[in-house]
This record gives sequence, C-alpha cells and structure tokens, in this order.
Amino acid sequence: MSRLENLLLYCRPGFEGECAAEIQEVAAARGIAGYARTQSQSGVVTFHCSEAGIGLEPARLIRFADLIFARQLCALLTELTDLPARDRVTPLCAALAGRQVSALLVETADTNEAKQLQAFCRKFQTPMREGLQRAGLLREGDAALPRLHLLFVDSAHVLVALSYADNASPWPMGIARLKFPREAPSRSTLKLDEALLFFLSEPERERYLAPGMTAVDLGAAPGGWTYQLVRRHIQVTAVDNGALAPSLLDSGLVRHLRVDAFTFRPPKPVTWMVCDMVEQPRRVALLVADWVARGDCAHSVFNLKLPMKKRYQEVALCAGLIRERLAQAGVDHVLRFKQLYHDREEVTGYLRRASEGGGVA
Repeated sequence: MSRLENLLLYCRPGFEGECAAEIQEVAAARGIAGYARTQSQSGVVTFHCSEAGIGLEPARLIRFADLIFARQLCALLTELTDLPARDRVTPLCAALAGRQVSALLVETADTNEAKQLQAFCRKFQTPMREGLQRAGLLREGDAALPRLHLLFVDSAHVLVALSYADNASPWPMGIARLKFPREAPSRSTLKLDEALLFFLSEPERERYLAPGMTAVDLGAAPGGWTYQLVRRHIQVTAVDNGALAPSLLDSGLVRHLRVDAFTFRPPKPVTWMVCDMVEQPRRVALLVADWVARGDCAHSVFNLKLPMKKRYQEVALCAGLIRERLAQAGVDHVLRFKQLYHDREEVTGYLRRASEGGGVA
C-alpha cells in the first residue's frame, strides 16, 4: 500500500488559522492523522500526514467542495529551497519522479509580497512546459492525470504539488478572475457572480437561473446582487430601505420594496432568495433557514459577516442552526459554504431544498 502524501492549501491571507483548524478537523474525520503548519499572512497552509511519501490519498479522500477556507487543495510532493538560477527546470522535472501531468500552473500566494513574483512566473511558464514535454511528463488535456502546481515563494524556493481537476479549484491560484461590469452599481456584484460559478455547475446554472424565474434580494441597495439576477432576466423583488440604482428599476424586472428584510415574505414561493446584509451571522443563518424550511424559496445564496475571533467556529455554529431548523421542518437539503475570492471578512453560503436536485449535504 502506498504511503500518505502531505497537503498544500491556498487561502485568503489572514485566514491561515481558520484554514489550518478546518483541515485538521476534516482530515481527522476521514481517519487521516497529522498536523497543520502555516505562517500568518502567508496565504498558504500545509498539512503534514503522519506518513508522508508516495500517493494522493488525502487529496482524494478530502472533498475540496467541503472545505470552507481553502481556495485550492493539492497533494504536496516536495519543497525545494535552493533552485539554481541557471536551470530550474531540471530539478523540478526530477521532483515529479516520473509522474505525468495534464497541465502546468506556475503560481504564487495571494500576498502583496508574492505579487512581485508574478512576472517571473509568467516568464517561467514556457521553459517549464517545454522541459516537461521533453521529459515526456506532460500530456495536456488528459483528465485522468493530475495537474502540476509550482507555488513559488521566491525565485529559488518552490512548493511542488499535484491536484485533480475534479477535486480542486479550476482557477489558477484558486482565484476566479472576474471582470467588474461597468454598469453594475457596486463591486459586491462580483460576490454573487463568483458564488453562482462556484456552487452551481454549468447545467445547474442553465436549469436554476432561467429567464422568467423569480427572486428576492434582501438588503439589496444599491443593487449589486440584484444586477446579477437581472442580467439573467430573472424578476427580482429588491427589499431595502435604501435607494436602488435607477438602471435596475428601468429594466422592468425589479420591484423595490422599502420594508423590513427580516419580516418580509413573498406572497408566493420564489426560486431564489439572496442576501448580503451587514448583520449578525447567526441572525442571517436563521433567516435563510426559515425561508427554505417554509418553502418561500428553493435556493438561497447568502453572506455571513464573521467576527474578529473564532471565525471558523462561528461558521460551524451557523451551519448547525440551519441544519437544526430544516430538520425540525423535515426538509432534506444541500448546504455548502466557501470563502470566495471576492469575499473579505465573510463567507458565502448556498442552501437549497434537496428536491431541487442532489441530496442531503
């Protein structure tokens, strides 16, 4: 039997502690013993299994979709700290020990210091790819093979890791690089755009975001989240005492109600309820759970604004409150959380009734 690999995770700088605590808890639940190591503001966490060596078991046993604070999940093969400037390619190819890969990602952590390496990474992409091809290690597009990640700390220091496309972020550095629409009323629009890309597959987006569907946006002003629904030709009831962007009202798809977002309920069920309010996370969690439990909506995307301390514990508590409310109502459901790239001191949740597709999660 092959021995266990260590893990490499990317996260938002400042959330290394939450990412480390989560991977230790999730790994233990999967029967994987080990410990997490990190450095504050590094944007990187490593998890060291009790047996490290060959194999990808932890990176396959742990579901990336279940991790809240990790942007990327990889099997860490090795760490090289003294790459020669004249030939970095040869030792990096040797580090693969004959493994073939389907793609190459030359990356850095998402920190201000690491941004200085991005030009180097872009230049290094071509010679590294050519080196892999000469060594017969690159079979581009072969979905059965892992992808190679080279995470550079500096030009001589790199973490060499592998990931599988079906259990990792599809985006380089785990970051969805979305373009801000000039006509959107606020940058918060990118949160919902990324959430819909992350939580829903393309067929699910076609099925659940069809023109003519209905939605409610709680705490809508100035309309960043409403904009994402309107551009998909969904009819929106925007609930907020603040003003909405006139362009949204001119679309003919938006009804603006200046009422209390915590007491409003639609006269008939809607497909979506979205919520990005600056409120206590537990209060938002209970509100979302009540909407789905009562059948007021089939799907919900919502943000939880996290406290300064015990942020991982707060998310776990909110998840427990949602599951308890839905269990009381006898509603099977799908519940997922992720700290998205466009989130800050918050996480985004997705909740739906299991009858809409999928099962209890």
